[in-house]
Amino acid sequence: MTAGPITSEPADAPPAARSERQKLRKHFGRFDILFFLLCTIVGVDTIGTVASSGAEAFTWLLVLAVVFFVPSALLTAELGAAFPDEGGPYIWTSRAFGRLAGAVNNFLYWITNPVWLGGTLSVSAVTAYTTFFNGGKDLSTPAFYVFTLAFVWVGVLAAILSFDVGKWIPTVGAWSRFVLLGLFTVTVVVYGVQHGLHGFGLGDFSPTYAGFVGLVPVLMFNYVGFELPSTAGDEMTDAQKDVPYAVFRSAALAVLLYALPILGILLVLPVKAITGLGGFIDAIRQVFTVYGGHVAGDGTATLSGAGSVLGDLAAVLFILTVLSSGVTWVMGSDRALAVSGYDGAAPRFLGVISSRFGTPVRVNVLSGLVSTAVLVLAHDLTNGSAAKLFGAVLGLAVSTTLVSYLGIFPALAVLRWKAPEVPRPYKAPAPLAISIVLTLLVLYACVQLVVPGAPFNWFSSAYAPDGWSHHERVKYFLTEAIPLLGFMVLGVLFWALGAPTRRAEAEAAAART
Repeated sequence: MTAGPITSEPADAPPAARSERQKLRKHFGRFDILFFLLCTIVGVDTIGTVASSGAEAFTWLLVLAVVFFVPSALLTAELGAAFPDEGGPYIWTSRAFGRLAGAVNNFLYWITNPVWLGGTLSVSAVTAYTTFFNGGKDLSTPAFYVFTLAFVWVGVLAAILSFDVGKWIPTVGAWSRFVLLGLFTVTVVVYGVQHGLHGFGLGDFSPTYAGFVGLVPVLMFNYVGFELPSTAGDEMTDAQKDVPYAVFRSAALAVLLYALPILGILLVLPVKAITGLGGFIDAIRQVFTVYGGHVAGDGTATLSGAGSVLGDLAAVLFILTVLSSGVTWVMGSDRALAVSGYDGAAPRFLGVISSRFGTPVRVNVLSGLVSTAVLVLAHDLTNGSAAKLFGAVLGLAVSTTLVSYLGIFPALAVLRWKAPEVPRPYKAPAPLAISIVLTLLVLYACVQLVVPGAPFNWFSSAYAPDGWSHHERVKYFLTEAIPLLGFMVLGVLFWALGAPTRRAEAEAAAART
């Protein structure tokens, strides 16, 4: 079934857009959107990073749920229902601020995901594999590349497949989350009954400014993504009704699915033993000893019998979970980049929808190539250290992602003012306040990612990222700022390469008059 006409499509949409949109197929229903959102928002790769900050991480998780997560859900529910075009956040940003702003913003929105897939997610998956299936021993370099490249390209293949096939990856991923996080939470209770838990006083949950600086960017990174299904707006069966339904239900489930495992990790492991890369995996291995196995005096957990079987099952579920996270983000962001290609804000070559699959195959392949390059380059630069690779890529993914929302979040208030005539099945309360609060929070997080502790305590011992010292602050700044600036320049270049598409539309418009 092909997509029907889009009532909110701009009147100056290029002919290329009208041609490509006819290849899209409507088969993205209400529960498909819900499962897609759960895979988008609930990621397990950063659970250890959050928990490593101690009990106050749980406090900031709940605070941001109120001041950031809920308002962003309200914002997306309105924009996704009022402007249900293919491309979602690209369409909102370009309609609010013009195609140049939309091009730069959309390039940042897209590039994050192949970087994340080839770095953080692939390393998380290989760590789960080595922990449970390889006795905790690192893979050889050839074996590492076989595993991670298979992980990346299975994800790319899933993104290439038509949504009526590819959407099963998010469905399986959502159920993997339910089973994995549910089993872990129940097992923590059993472990606590048998062995006792690490106790926390109320003071341990007190929020601190240093904790805010360190945690808020990662928590925001976890809490964004409500807009992603709207990148496939023309493929939804009833976007105006289904988007608000899925957004609000996934928001409630996401907070619960984050809060329970983070609290579980804090109850099981000493804070000093929690690492960003292995925190959640180590906690799984330790609590699963209740089914068979033991914990040595140095804290090393060994599984046996039923504990080993369930541990292996948890590892498989963990890998499926991180894979589905990458697939959903690549599916969505690739569609947004393709839309900008046929809308005149990126090279026309990328703005092609496959007649066979109804997906942007060219952009999918480009994402796979970028993921592969990031994987190989990061592995080489970190001398094969999984922990260093994980941290380096996660920092870049978080900063690039959050910067892109500086275009998305203000669009609510701007479009309420610029396009008041567009029917809004759902209207967010206080749109100006929501846009201002969310934009300021993201802007603050972006600043802290590049210059932690600024303006008063830039790179002091309390704010410098792990492994960095105060005298390295300029080096750290450059490692964060240069890639961001480079991505913005590439966004401008993509816009410039879209000039022929814009020119063809201008000529067609002149001919009509």
